[in-house]
Amino acid sequence: MNPTPRTSADSDEHFVRLFSQSEPSLRAFVRSLLPSWEQVDEVMQETSLVLWRKFSQYDPETPFLRWACVVARFEALKMRRRHARDRHVFDEDLLALLADEAEENTDSLERQRHALDRCLEKLPDRQRRLVCAAYSDGVTMKEVAARTGCTPTSLYKAVNRVRGQLLECMQRSLQEAHP
Repeated sequence: MNPTPRTSADSDEHFVRLFSQSEPSLRAFVRSLLPSWEQVDEVMQETSLVLWRKFSQYDPETPFLRWACVVARFEALKMRRRHARDRHVFDEDLLALLADEAEENTDSLERQRHALDRCLEKLPDRQRRLVCAAYSDGVTMKEVAARTGCTPTSLYKAVNRVRGQLLECMQRSLQEAHP
């Protein structure tokens, strides 16, 4: 466990380090609560501001991600209240249930994300670029196929093979880490 920072600069650096490490899992948690990426971005921004402002109250004995999820949950509830008239908004009971379940899965999802990162690093460059291109925001498989000079069908098959390799690698990695 890192010692409690002594200066404001140490505290700032400590916060940035903890937040940066937790941000992908925190974003996944917020995404599980909200229907649109725009709302996720807005809640993430508000959450990061609240975490920054209240960092002096953070108890280092508590996992930072767990603390951040509690704050994010309240920010998502605020978002829900602001958009309460929208028919695509979950009611508060369902949102609370989703938040509870997502919090329970945070550690497992974090382990899976790290395993995926390690497995992606092991892929040959060509396969890694193919998967990254296929999963880029705002890009269709048809566009990726045109850029790579193959048919959409052959691209789907190639991506599916790589996904299978990644899944096997992740399962092995997770099994080795937690037998």
